[in-house]
Amino acid sequence: MKKILLIEDNLDVRENTSEILELANYQVFTAPDGKEGVEIARQEKPDLIICDIMMPGLDGYGVLHLLSKDPELSSVPFIFLTAKAERSDMRKGMEMGADDYITKPFDKTELLNAVESRIRKAEALKKEYNKDFDGLSSFISDIAGENALKKFLDGKKVNHYKKKERIYQEHHYPNGLYYVKYGKVKIYKTHEYGKELITDLLKEGDFFGYVALLEEKPYVESAETLEETEIIFIPKEEFFNLVFGNHAVTKNFLKILTKGVIDKQERLLELAYSSVRKRTAEALILLQDKYNNTNGGQPFSMAIAREDLANIVGTATESLIRTLSDFKEEKLIEIKDGKIKLLNDQKLRNLKA
Repeated sequence: MKKILLIEDNLDVRENTSEILELANYQVFTAPDGKEGVEIARQEKPDLIICDIMMPGLDGYGVLHLLSKDPELSSVPFIFLTAKAERSDMRKGMEMGADDYITKPFDKTELLNAVESRIRKAEALKKEYNKDFDGLSSFISDIAGENALKKFLDGKKVNHYKKKERIYQEHHYPNGLYYVKYGKVKIYKTHEYGKELITDLLKEGDFFGYVALLEEKPYVESAETLEETEIIFIPKEEFFNLVFGNHAVTKNFLKILTKGVIDKQERLLELAYSSVRKRTAEALILLQDKYNNTNGGQPFSMAIAREDLANIVGTATESLIRTLSDFKEEKLIEIKDGKIKLLNDQKLRNLKA
């Protein structure tokens, strides 16, 4: 049972609000003033706090200030409850870190919707997510409601790209975020002599272009399609409003996105110290892990330009082709009509050199 602390100096409001919350199966603690409310909060560690603003002694702003300094309570959702509806009061509360603002008089539905929404978002912040784009989708759904991401994307313009069409290039400034609705995309860096290194592969459901957007700096990589692809462009203001409406949400969101940076650092280590043979095997496994959507346990196969595969491996195309020929002779892969089929992915995964 979730615990709610209600701090309200008006007896009638305090009793009526407490009754509504208890009927909704919440355990409610009440306090008639800010000082007692802070003491109860430190003792009971509630899951959510509802606090009046205008109270004698320690007012609601003072309560929020004190609790925000407590490491054990700073992340507890905080809802202001007040009869004052002036914009300046609302702005002050939000700037101090309040999560929501309910104006008296309110109805039962309004109160419970606010409470349920804030508790759900707080649970999302505590939950462990996969540090990838699937985790991002789950995270957004949890903080904004079921299918929130789909609802957010519905109705937005879909841009169609042909195979090998560039979406953006390094040194250009970002204006928003990209979402792969259908198809495959490669992210790559270009050497001054024109040599490419593919740093990431994207599929349906992936976001990209976020690092430059968050840093407000030019892209350091380029993005290009590997096949016919459909992309949704999300203006940065809209996406920031969806995800960055809460400081705690922002922090958790950034943790998820930085996983991609860590993965790239690990790949650079592999490029520096692993053999071409091992890197080729890892590139094939990467393709399988990223794009395998076959049913019935059939071996994974994919058509990919040898130049693109070489750019994932970080080697010359000729060296890649020789390595693929070796893998074919060893019955690790099969090559037919331009497609590479993995016959023994376990041996490829365990390849040492």
